[in-house]
Amino acid sequence: MKIKQLISLLSGGDFISIWFLLFLTGLNVVFHGRVAHWWTIALVNLALIAVIFTLAWLAEQKRTKLLIGLHRWYCYAIVLFIFKELYLMVHPIHPTDYDELLIAVDHWIFGVNPTQWMAQFAHPLLTEILQIAYFSYYFLFIILGVEVYRRFAIEKFDQAAFLVIYGFYLSYLGYFSFPAVGPRFTLHDFSAINTELPGIFLTNAMREIINIGESIPTHLPNPVEFVQRDVFPSGHTELTIITMALGFRYKLKSRWILAVLGNLLIVATVYLRYHYVIDLIAGGLLAWFTIWSGDKLEAWWRKTAQNLRGRIST
Repeated sequence: MKIKQLISLLSGGDFISIWFLLFLTGLNVVFHGRVAHWWTIALVNLALIAVIFTLAWLAEQKRTKLLIGLHRWYCYAIVLFIFKELYLMVHPIHPTDYDELLIAVDHWIFGVNPTQWMAQFAHPLLTEILQIAYFSYYFLFIILGVEVYRRFAIEKFDQAAFLVIYGFYLSYLGYFSFPAVGPRFTLHDFSAINTELPGIFLTNAMREIINIGESIPTHLPNPVEFVQRDVFPSGHTELTIITMALGFRYKLKSRWILAVLGNLLIVATVYLRYHYVIDLIAGGLLAWFTIWSGDKLEAWWRKTAQNLRGRIST
């Protein structure tokens, strides 16, 4: 199969994922003196690119529901994989944390530190509700994707998936630019959070799962040195807004569930001390930019791929 024909089979999500993997591979090469096992990361990224091309080709050749589904849904796994890859790259490449700057901006805007100010409203029931809402972040995309996949043509799913994937990658660029650990480490005592913000049933377990996902050790006295630098901009805010917007764009049955959980989630990012408010403001602006530019970029790629297929067929 000719390379142009193979490229024409790529969805918008394939296209943007391949470019981002190439970008990360280039960063590893440039900063190979700082990133441990940079060559392993680069090889894994190149292997992932090969897998993407293979899935696109198999889905087109075999046309089975399983392969078509794998080709469309792998994207949700790859953004999580890349998130963990960033753990090995962001701090070694940019070892300066910008928490002091983010704290100063919040204080300049509000005259207080918002996470400390919100502590006066703390209540176990409220904490439980908001922790559940925050944890639901990992399921909002599945709720959105399943309904779009079942109700609409595959092109609509590709458009929605592209915005979500593109949004993730843009937020990842922010982590490289402004690494930070968040107020639970800087303005509060991380080890005391279960005492200061107790929940009822699920809060502690959910916190632990989130901590594991962010590579926070439970047995060491200095977890701040290990936590992932993923605060600015707030990807939780950005991607939640994008998900809610898509729910209403497609008039999904689940749009009100997405809206309720999403708004609670955004409040939870500050109440639960994961983010500064400036992170949320940046995440909101990035959500707008993602939708505005992403719609144009996805439409451009769809047209480009169609033109490639047309040239090949003639």
